[in-house]
Amino acid sequence: MKQAKALRERLAGERILTIPGCFDAMSAKLVEKAGFEAAYVSGYAVSATQIGLPDAGLLSYKEILDQARDIAGAVSLPLIGDADTGFGNPVNVRRTVRGFADAGIACVMLEDQVFPKRCGFAKGVEVVSRDEATIRLRAALDMRDEIRAEGGDILILARTDSRVADGLDEALWRCEAFADMGADIVYFEGPQERSEMEQLCRRVPAPKLLAQLEREGRPLLTPVEAEEIGYDCLLFGVTLLNVSIRAMRDALALIAGGAHPGSDRLMAFEELYETVGFDWYYELEKRYGPGR
Repeated sequence: MKQAKALRERLAGERILTIPGCFDAMSAKLVEKAGFEAAYVSGYAVSATQIGLPDAGLLSYKEILDQARDIAGAVSLPLIGDADTGFGNPVNVRRTVRGFADAGIACVMLEDQVFPKRCGFAKGVEVVSRDEATIRLRAALDMRDEIRAEGGDILILARTDSRVADGLDEALWRCEAFADMGADIVYFEGPQERSEMEQLCRRVPAPKLLAQLEREGRPLLTPVEAEEIGYDCLLFGVTLLNVSIRAMRDALALIAGGAHPGSDRLMAFEELYETVGFDWYYELEKRYGPGR
């Protein structure tokens, strides 16, 4: 609950919130240690790292929920959890929001793709009708409100992929509708240029998120530039996954060739030791050792 409150208060601030994506407890701990104020549990990255498969609706509710719970248990910063389409009908959506809240997630991201979904920049993206999209969101918002009435808290991030599927006008309509319904944050995937971002920020009063993707043809903005347009959150969803895979691939290529990555590519062993938590563990051993 306190993480959701912290995120809500941070969104009300004047500075843009930069949010790296994570995929396991260690990547989340590194995000926290670097001083970021929130992290995103990326379905794309969790699917890649946990089951070795693409973000194409192959990850189950339990698989993403279990990973989100483990991540939440390792850090204290607010987490945004990727809930895809909610994993079924509106009743499933309600269960998904409840499950993420119980797991310690501060905010649930829910999208309007057809089920099974796929990542927003994959081929063949399709979205559900306006009616189905709003009913899905209503189910999530109802559960959010019930959780708050019980003394808990969670935020809902409403996402549309209709820019890719049906064009800019539909994406803007859905973002306006989602904001009017009471979504805490809105986001449309895949703006093609700055003018589209500016239209969104002019028309939608709710907090807005811009997802950054290191891909040719996609605009890549600095936090200052995104804030000037009117965004409240800047998401780097798969950046850590990208650099991690490249680093491992490059190291393996060197080892396979009979070489070694070398000290310039590695952390000092003592730093690795501390980062994975051995110093913390030994302090607890002393505290609870014999005679204590």
